[in-house]
Amino acid sequence: MTAARVPDVRVDIAELVRLRTEHPEAIAEAAARRTRRPLLGGNGRLMIVAADHPARGALGVGDRRFAMANRAELLGRLCLALSRPGVDGVLATADILDDLLLLGALDGKVVLGSMNRGGLQGASFELDDRFTGHRPEDIERLGFDAGKLLLRVDYSDPGSLTTLESTARAIDAMAARRLPVFVEPFISRRDGEGRLRNDLSAEAVTKSIAIASGLGGTSAYTWLKVPVTENPDDMAEVMAASTLPAVLLGGEVGGSPEDQAGAYEKWRGALRLPTVRGLVVGRSLLYPADGDVAAAVDTAVGLL
Repeated sequence: MTAARVPDVRVDIAELVRLRTEHPEAIAEAAARRTRRPLLGGNGRLMIVAADHPARGALGVGDRRFAMANRAELLGRLCLALSRPGVDGVLATADILDDLLLLGALDGKVVLGSMNRGGLQGASFELDDRFTGHRPEDIERLGFDAGKLLLRVDYSDPGSLTTLESTARAIDAMAARRLPVFVEPFISRRDGEGRLRNDLSAEAVTKSIAIASGLGGTSAYTWLKVPVTENPDDMAEVMAASTLPAVLLGGEVGGSPEDQAGAYEKWRGALRLPTVRGLVVGRSLLYPADGDVAAAVDTAVGLL
């Protein structure tokens, strides 16, 4: 892998800590001042940069196990990505969104709060994915634009029923506030070594879309956040399983420029489908193989 280079955006951590220490209400004040915009821009497309991985203890990118552990560097990469033309907004947990509010990086951007982060990566309770992040009332109070939740269903784990029920109630609570919620569904299972794996076959992704689409008392404010299947040629048939608007998730991309280029081509084809309205991509844009965050973001925007 090419050695990563740090983008030329510096974040004053000392000032962020000073504000948090001496003036914690500055976060709510910044949220109240934030300039808002419609969820979809004039082109009807959505380009969101995701940075909610650290709250699951998922800090690795490629062969760098703690790539996302340096918060100043992560914030710098996010600020750079958000400054690029065509980037509509960000998906993150409260700690990161609070920092970005204090940095003034969220004005005129779409902000998605990450709602359930209890299923820590690698934990025995990973599938017990409780809602430990933003609540619907937090998203409403802060004037954020939408929420996002992860729904992993393991047919061999009875605890998945609890996750399904809590997801349905979260969808209801967001709809009652007329706030969109992006549901990221997977059929998952543990491998022989006990590690949780998401099934990206056409059959599994189709089932996950059908299950997620039917949750809650209304689907009026539900969006889907879906992966590209193992065989991208299956996506047209897979996406026909629902009429809900959807965005593609970037997922983890291999550590070479060739892997990155291959991911772009997969996204390009799926973006032509009628229900697919945009992209939500995280690590592959914030930590690209060649280290050039701006170029990676601009290429992804160009796909839209």
